[in-house]
Amino acid sequence: QVRLVESGGGTVQAGASLRLSCAASGFPFGDFAMGWLRQSPGKEREFVAAIKWDRASTKYDDSVRGRFTISKDNAGNMVYLQMNNLTPEDTAVYYCARDRQRRRYISPAGIRDFNAWGQGTQVTVSS
Repeated sequence: QVRLVESGGGTVQAGASLRLSCAASGFPFGDFAMGWLRQSPGKEREFVAAIKWDRASTKYDDSVRGRFTISKDNAGNMVYLQMNNLTPEDTAVYYCARDRQRRRYISPAGIRDFNAWGQGTQVTVSS
C-alpha cells in the first residue's frame, strides 16, 4: 500500500536548479524518515540525501552537500529535493525512498536503510 510518486525532473543545463517532489501515501508519513536515491545507467543505485522522521536532522552524500537540500512536509505528506548548481554528474533517475524503520533515532545514512521507493523521475544535466 506504500506509494511514492516522484515528479519535477527534466533536462537542464549545468548550473541550473530543479526541485523534485515526492507525494507519499499508504503509511504514517510523519513517523518515517525519508530520503532520495539516484541511479545512472550502468551504475548501482546510490544514496543522495535523507531527513529524520521529525525533521530534526539530515544527511547528504558528499557529492551533493552544499548544493542539494532535502525537506519534509509532514502535514502534506510531501518530500522535496532542491537541487542547485547542477552538473552533468548529477544526471540520473532520482527516487524518493522510505526508511525501513519507524522513528529511527537519527537520519538514515545509506541506501540499505530504505525499503520502499517510487518509479523515479529523470534528471538530465547537459554541459
